[in-house]
Amino acid sequence: MILILTPNVDVKGAEYKRLMGVLSALPNVHSRVHNVHGAQQTLTEIYLIGDTSSLSLDDMRALPCVERVVRVSQSYRVLGRHKDDQRATGFEYNGVHFGQDNLNVFAGLCAVDTPEHVEQMMRALRENGQVCTRMGAYKPRTNPYSFQGHGKECLPYVFTLAGKYGIKVIAMEITHEDHVDEIRKALQKTGNKTGVMLQIGTRNSQNFELLKSVGRQNEFPVLLKRGFGITLEESLNAAEYLASEGNPKIVFCLRGMKSNMGDPHRNFVDFSHVPVVKRLTRMPVCVDPSHSVGTRESAPDGLLDVMHVTAQGVIAGANMVLVDFHPAPAEALVDGPQALLLKELPKFLEDIRIVREAYDKRVALARQE
Repeated sequence: MILILTPNVDVKGAEYKRLMGVLSALPNVHSRVHNVHGAQQTLTEIYLIGDTSSLSLDDMRALPCVERVVRVSQSYRVLGRHKDDQRATGFEYNGVHFGQDNLNVFAGLCAVDTPEHVEQMMRALRENGQVCTRMGAYKPRTNPYSFQGHGKECLPYVFTLAGKYGIKVIAMEITHEDHVDEIRKALQKTGNKTGVMLQIGTRNSQNFELLKSVGRQNEFPVLLKRGFGITLEESLNAAEYLASEGNPKIVFCLRGMKSNMGDPHRNFVDFSHVPVVKRLTRMPVCVDPSHSVGTRESAPDGLLDVMHVTAQGVIAGANMVLVDFHPAPAEALVDGPQALLLKELPKFLEDIRIVREAYDKRVALARQE
């Protein structure tokens, strides 16, 4: 059961304390408080966990500070869309809104290699009006002898350059809980000039101890990639691990399924699940066309497969695109063959704008009486 309190409730006030006193006395039930910080108000939600079947909805609604009560009947207790659940979706982070009603593009380097390439990438983003990027410092690889990323050594210049070029959010994969502390310290030492969205990669989508550790911190939002060989339900439960530990600021990423049925693409594109995830949960949904396709091949119409696949995700209502670019793909240390060129960035963004406009028209059409 979820108690949704009145907006901007005073958590130090007498009514809130009286509410928490009542809840603490409920037998076989414990509560967990979640704060949802929006642009104009803060919503406090209290999750009642345990034997709540005997609790009366009317009694819960009558408690101090309570505006609405939602009885949970699905497995995704924190992130799920429950019956009559009209709570706002999404969150704000470092001046950027992430929700099911908008779209952000994270174009950047799959793996950081040199400061020069990082600066060229960020300069191109600023010239094209972008404030988000991806930069890989920690890279889990199938081959133990492959480049594993520069790790914490590259963080200072990545964050400094991000501040120089007005980049507000960097999607950065982590593979160990220690990486969170390394990122936090590097941000502080460089003056907190940018923000980081922690990325849990497909190989760690069922690393439950990492999920719980990242979920216990609320400083950074999380981009969770779907596991490449598990069901959608299993991946959504991985997201629930994060949220159940206290961090509901999660974007769910579809990145293709590992299957030879996707050949000649690297993975079988699963972007038809964009509306499914939005229907089942309140999470914004990201698509990763680069790791789905894995090449720079193009169709006879002249459009790259990566652009076609991106359009498939955006036309389905995706809220974020995570895509690989590189100033010199032949010199990239990771996934160079799939990286787009900086000169292709304006065309890529315009193609997204065209498709997003088509999606908005489809939504308007569907809402007509």
